[in-house]
Order: sequence, then C-alpha cells, then structure tokens
Amino acid sequence: MSDGPINDFPSGLLFDEAMAIVAEVAAAHRLEAETVALSRCHGRVLAGDVDAPLSLPPFDNSAMDGFAFRHADLAGEQTVLRLIGEQFAGLDGGWSLAAGECVRITTGAPLPAGADTVAIKENVAVAGERVSVPRTALGQNVRYAGEDVRQGERVLQAGQLLTPARVSLAASLGLSSLRVRRKPTVAVFTSGDELVEPGMSLQPGQIYDSNRDLLMGLLRADGLEPTAWPRLPDDPKQVEIALRDAACAFDLVFTCGAVSAGEKDHIPAVLREFGRIHLWKVKMRPGMPLLFGSMDQARMLGLPGNPVSVMATYMTFGRALIDGLQGRSEARPRFRARLVGSIEKTHPRREFIRARLFSDDAGVLRVDPNPATGSHRLRAAADSDALMVVAEGPQTLADGAVMDVLPY
Repeated sequence: MSDGPINDFPSGLLFDEAMAIVAEVAAAHRLEAETVALSRCHGRVLAGDVDAPLSLPPFDNSAMDGFAFRHADLAGEQTVLRLIGEQFAGLDGGWSLAAGECVRITTGAPLPAGADTVAIKENVAVAGERVSVPRTALGQNVRYAGEDVRQGERVLQAGQLLTPARVSLAASLGLSSLRVRRKPTVAVFTSGDELVEPGMSLQPGQIYDSNRDLLMGLLRADGLEPTAWPRLPDDPKQVEIALRDAACAFDLVFTCGAVSAGEKDHIPAVLREFGRIHLWKVKMRPGMPLLFGSMDQARMLGLPGNPVSVMATYMTFGRALIDGLQGRSEARPRFRARLVGSIEKTHPRREFIRARLFSDDAGVLRVDPNPATGSHRLRAAADSDALMVVAEGPQTLADGAVMDVLPY
C-alpha cells in the first residue's frame, strides 16, 4: 500500500528519536513464544518468568569430603568419635547420629540426621572405628537446603537472555524446557551493479562485495541464522520483485546500499509504494541514510552501502530491532572508557568512531580512536574492536575524557 506523500514519514531524525521509533515498531510486532528443549535455549530470550519449583540445594549436604558429626559432641582441641558408616553422594542412606557418633561423607552427600558440622578428611585421624576430630566451628563445610534458591522464588525473568549460567540454573531446578521468543528469520541483501563476488575477476569500476560477509557475520555472532539472497542489481523492477518476495517469507529483511537519494537508490521508492516507511535518514555519522520500514510480514532495515556505516547502523539500530522483536529487556554491553588523545568534532551529528579498547597499567579502561575517518575504510574497522560514541553537537574532547563505547 502507498504511504501517502513523500513527507508523511519522519526524516532527518535525531538518533534517540529514531531509536524510539524502532523500539515502538518492534514492540508492536513482537514474535510469538514457543516451548524449546533446554539444550536449544542458549542465546534465546525468555518469554515468561520462572519460579523455582524446588529449593537449591534441595537438602542439607556436605561441601567437602570428610566426617559429619554433631557439633555438641566436641570437647577440647581433639574429640574421639565412633564411626558408624559412610554416606556417599547419591541416595540418602538414612543415617541418624546419636551422641558421640560420626559418618564418613563425600562432597554433595546428604547430611545424616542429627549432624550439623563436617570436618575435612585431611584434618582427621582415623584408627578403625575411632575418629579423632579437631575443634571445628558449628556448621563448618555444610551447605544448607535453600541457601542458594528457595522454592517459589523468582529466579529468571521474561526478557532475559538465556546465558549458559541461566540455562544451567534452569537445569538444576529440573526444568527440561523453557518458553522463549522465536528467533526472527532474516534475509540479507547487498546491492549495486559494481559488486563482484570474492574470487572472481574484477573489471574496471568494479569492487568486491564485502558487506555480505560483514552483515552475515554480525547476525551470526548475535545467534541468528541469516539467509543471503542474490545481489540486488540497479534495476527498480528487479529490486521490487526481490524485496517483495523476501518480505512475504522473513521476519526481517536487511539491505546494504541503495537507500540514499541517488538515481540508482531504488529501495526507498519500493518500500514506500508497497509497504510503509517508518523513518528515513538519521543524524548520525556514519550511517545517515538509514531506512526503516515494514512490508508484508517483514520489518525492513535499509543500511547504507559503506562497510563502516553497515557496522554502525547494525550495532545500534539493527540490534535494537532484533532485541525488540524478541522482547529482550536487558541492554547490550556498553562500556565507559577514558579517551586516548583528543578529538575536535565540528559537525552536529552523533558520531561512531572506530577504536581499540584496552586496560592501562593502572587498570583503567582506555579507548584509542583510529585516525581513519572515511566510512569506506574497512581496514580501520578490522584494526579496531569497538565503536566510540561522541554525542551530538560540535565539541572538543580532551585526553582522558570519559566516553561511551560499544564493543564489537
């Protein structure tokens, strides 16, 4: 459907204004939830809260290999107790201690009834059934039931990313599956008649397509399984056919290039005629010609053509869109680091500068900007591991200024 006059959508927005639109659209098109086996939950976004069905540990148990006894039986620096049996990790042997008795025990084994303290085996002398136990603090080497998690306690929350530790926690509670948001399906396009597949011969005026591997790699690193489509030629009809086909089959369509206002930039016109443009052009550097819209079932994000622009717009708007569709509530990693050198910024846009993060000898996190400025200079991106964020407006930043940093 048509989106009306060309100025019916926001254009030339401030970075935060554009980000708010992306968040609003993503929330309105949140992906459905599905139940997934625990082994397939890593990297997924939890769709519902999880309350503990049992306590952790579920029973009092030993934290060390040693001997379990009643602390009240201790007298003086050494106390001789009678060994009545062994309790290994596994099924509870049903031991119950009377006065002056102890049980050999291993790490994780349930504590015998009546026992409240464990002496480690290295500190104990054993002669047959006689066990000499040193003075030991009450409760030493005992793990109490529920000291980590109490039954009914909320341990995971909807919107959290399921890290290995969180999946492990769910396993320790006996959960075999979790409700998670479906991962978005993603189509990736690069565009331009000048692009050639790596490995082929270049003709005068041609360049190799680096954006496809860049964007596919960024998406895979974020746990998605993108599908690379054939390159979009500089032909409006072929661009229309390809994008409309992809929009019918995928949740997300990413394009690289052909989103500005040149004679061969056909994507905005196609999206306007057959879908809806939510925003076009953002006051950021690099990445100003960013295009965001919807067509059929897909949200479409048109990234600029220069590779550093692809990185900056994907790491900001692309990830925000992916996270919003999955209902992720936790912010991506973001650091604060002290600037190495100084920066003189003369333009009004928010800027993302390729940089390298490191800790100095005093343990202070530092960020060293790369001197390259062109958004076509991919070598500078390869030599860096982060984007340093410089706020809107002309400004002078002195050595040691505290900067926001987005790690790759």
